[in-house]
Amino acid sequence: MDFSDRVKDLLQRIKNDNPYNAFINVDEDAVEKSREIQQKIKDGRAGRLAGKVIGVKDNICVKGLPTTCASGILKDFVPPYNATVVNKILKEDGLILGKTNMDEFAMGSSSEHSFFGAVRNPVDESKVPGGSSGGSAAAVAGGLVDMALGSDTGGSIRQPAAFCGVVGIKPTYGRVSRFGLVAFASSLDQIGVFGKNVYDTALLLSVIAGYDSMDSTCMDVPVGNYFRDMEKGVKGLRIGIPQEYFGEGLDKEIEERVKFCVSELEKGGAKIAEISLPHTKYTIATYYIIATAEASSNLARYDGVKYGLSVRKGNLDSMYDDTRHQGFGNEVKRRIMLGTYVLSAGYYDAYYSKAQKVRRLIKGDFMKAFDNVDLILTPTTPTTAFELGSKLDDPLSMYLNDIYTTSVNLAGLPGMSVPAGISKEGLPIGLQLIANYFKEETIFRVGHYIETEIEW
Repeated sequence: MDFSDRVKDLLQRIKNDNPYNAFINVDEDAVEKSREIQQKIKDGRAGRLAGKVIGVKDNICVKGLPTTCASGILKDFVPPYNATVVNKILKEDGLILGKTNMDEFAMGSSSEHSFFGAVRNPVDESKVPGGSSGGSAAAVAGGLVDMALGSDTGGSIRQPAAFCGVVGIKPTYGRVSRFGLVAFASSLDQIGVFGKNVYDTALLLSVIAGYDSMDSTCMDVPVGNYFRDMEKGVKGLRIGIPQEYFGEGLDKEIEERVKFCVSELEKGGAKIAEISLPHTKYTIATYYIIATAEASSNLARYDGVKYGLSVRKGNLDSMYDDTRHQGFGNEVKRRIMLGTYVLSAGYYDAYYSKAQKVRRLIKGDFMKAFDNVDLILTPTTPTTAFELGSKLDDPLSMYLNDIYTTSVNLAGLPGMSVPAGISKEGLPIGLQLIANYFKEETIFRVGHYIETEIEW
């Protein structure tokens, strides 16, 4: 089957059945674009992503395709421009098949908070795929695309990657341009990548990484060669295991599997050291104060005036109220209210200001650890994928799914989830690799070793 035939089949499959409810919309011109790429391949002038089918999370702008953020308030919004990452993909002849489903405005850990319905896990459709980038993870795991873009604010790439049994990386804060990403929490958001394997994940990240003057938070730091050391093995690498990540709440099967992988890495020549990240217990509280505060600020722009849904039945105040009431789902409303509260007069110092100080302490824990190790290894999630609907009425239980991932965003570090085993129930187990700033190549090196050398 040639490339254009494959794209045609995938497009028909999504349009007819939309497996796993992974896509919100597709590019109707994808088949014609695939023929152009196929010709480039034949002529020997194709880019690095030629022949690859890619999904884009629906909070990243693609010109001419709706960018809804899975929200009723933006259900008809079509951006007039591409995000920088999209332009980079197109330049290298990657084919964007469509926009993937997600938790509304990236606020959630299960991809059930979507105006377009919940995403289902391809491994077991009675389970959640994780969130908020669940549509991207499901599309890769279900064979609908080769790779996908997601965004990660507190674990929204790594957690669904673990639940769906694929690879997912959140790069260093500032490594990838966010121009064209709809903001949730601006000091935490980062665009990242899903792939079926470590090599594909590294390939797509190598394309989208790098400086962009359109994003003031994008760092002008050279992009490393993600493939040069990928097959070197782990001999001599110093890997830290934080004791705080193996306490109460961690599923026994996940703990045993992670510890088995650690022992196999040691057999491969890695130097294993127990480390401490003492402020880990404060990460969930710190994250949900900072993230909701920034969400409250960022989402104030959706007021019914400039774009998106506008409900105009009375005066200006009623337009604001009615538009936001009808346009936002319950989880988004909850986070806006939490964020507005922690920023309000009389509570700012008690909550938001204190959270920023604790954030500095959490970052300091990592910096101290990286004085002695090259990489930190942890579980990605405390459990495997849970039942659809099982935590919708218990927000705190849902938030605790991010207990091992939020600290990486608070510190701005790169982190990746790589498949490390299967539970007795047949569900994927993910292992998280965390490196120092702009050391993504170290993550790919260890991830490749786990993928190719450890039996599971």
